[in-house]
Amino acid sequence: MQPLPSDHLTPSCTLSVLRHSFADTMGQPPVSVPYSPPSACPSPWSHVVLQLDAASQGDQYDRIAAIWLGGAEIIRTSTPEPTQSGIFWKVRKDVTKYSTLLSRTNLTLSMMLENLINDVFTGVYHVNVTLFFYEARIPSQRGNMIRKLGFETPISHSLDLLYEKEKPADLIIPISDQGNQGFWYRIQDESDVRSKEIQLLMNARRVVLELYVSFHGNDEFWYSNPPDIYIETNNLTTKRGNGAFREVFVRIDGSVVASVVPIPVIFTGGINPLFWEPVVGIGAFDLPSYDFDLTPFLGSLLDRKSHRFELGVVNAIQFWLVDANLHVWLDHESSHSEAKLVVHRPPEVHQSFEWEFEKLDGSFGVEAKRRSVFSGWVASSFGNMSTSVVREIKFKNLIKFEGNGTYKRVQQKVKTKMEVRIESESGELVSQTKLKMKYPLVVITSTIPRSEQGTYLMTTNVSQSLEEKFTSRAVASSVVNVQESGGWMLVKDHSVLSGTADTWQSFSYQDPSSCYSRNIEATRGQLLRDDSTTTCPSVWQNWHDKFSRTR
Repeated sequence: MQPLPSDHLTPSCTLSVLRHSFADTMGQPPVSVPYSPPSACPSPWSHVVLQLDAASQGDQYDRIAAIWLGGAEIIRTSTPEPTQSGIFWKVRKDVTKYSTLLSRTNLTLSMMLENLINDVFTGVYHVNVTLFFYEARIPSQRGNMIRKLGFETPISHSLDLLYEKEKPADLIIPISDQGNQGFWYRIQDESDVRSKEIQLLMNARRVVLELYVSFHGNDEFWYSNPPDIYIETNNLTTKRGNGAFREVFVRIDGSVVASVVPIPVIFTGGINPLFWEPVVGIGAFDLPSYDFDLTPFLGSLLDRKSHRFELGVVNAIQFWLVDANLHVWLDHESSHSEAKLVVHRPPEVHQSFEWEFEKLDGSFGVEAKRRSVFSGWVASSFGNMSTSVVREIKFKNLIKFEGNGTYKRVQQKVKTKMEVRIESESGELVSQTKLKMKYPLVVITSTIPRSEQGTYLMTTNVSQSLEEKFTSRAVASSVVNVQESGGWMLVKDHSVLSGTADTWQSFSYQDPSSCYSRNIEATRGQLLRDDSTTTCPSVWQNWHDKFSRTR
């Protein structure tokens, strides 16, 4: 939704890496092609941009897709649902942080997009993937620097922001599957924990784990799932249960080192498909990844032994797609780094559940809090640096059923805070950075059965937003992305017979030296408004004042 910082530059090289029509690919392995960087403009690059151009025509469900390079995921996306007259779309993502992979020759680039073709579902997804390499340097303005480090999409929250001067990692180690059905792990339930053994090089000086995650099947709308007791008591046939709290976790050798409640991305077939024509839900085209600084754990990892990195989902039901990349920075002036884990306080668990229901009406509430503190030092040619990481998560979810279960309201609030401090051996503060996020969601549905068997009228409203605030000693920036949708549809079985929908979206990015905002309105599948500007001081002032009061 926001222009990339390289958009005003001319690429030094353009490389078409994949062109494929995804037809009847359900259950098939990903499409794979050989990859080598363009010889005309070798690394290093100031920017590398991945562009996915796609088109489809006919009837089809929305599909999840991902691209991996050398087994490491570099983008996760989803498709819109096509129409009989045909649609096309474009996704652009800055993938500069994967430069260490992009600069290697003889790698394999793979794309997974499972699709089904039959007499009913006729839409084939035609995809073209291109990489743009930029050698030119962007002017050193703070606003441009912030966008370079993570704000090129509506969802950023990348730890790249926490190291403004850091180059891309020297190594990227995938924590992923073998690739027969994509390189993501297909997690079926809470007990389904996937892992990979990794031995780090002894001169590692910084480690960040990047986590990709999406939710599907019975857990696609996990935030609206009632507890099993409600389903069993009312003899319901739905398998969408197990309550409304989910948390993706990362463990090393059985010990929890990170966790996140994922942003509730709504795909283009979700809630009401008419909402997402031609606007898509926040994050649906470029699903967020979540970064965790694991540098404090180098004291345990630098022992010339392999360690088990584990990925899982609390309360999960079928099914979740999860994998990760381990970004590793090396000390090129030394063959060995000294390190020690000093403080290890894994996420403290505070959960509460409240529910009350009679037959199909009732309410179900869940609250959870997490706080983790990790710190450790690493001695390298850069000096003896201590890194401390503090993460907090606050989660609230309330589901209400009324009208004999025909009216449902879901309200969820998630707040996260992350602080990373780096100090020298003498105690001097080298860096202090903070990232605050809020991503609330409200979903209201009202269902009225019609006389024809299997047909019902559904009125739907969705309100979702992502608010983000980054601060350091040198810079500050904010992202506010708000989306409101409302409408109705007449449904028979799983087909939308008719209906109307309206969607309004407002996106703003702001830092002390630059600004970008865009407002969109759509109704009945047509854009009524699409305005953008680089002048929005009121948004910055309101955001700055709001967060100043809460600090």
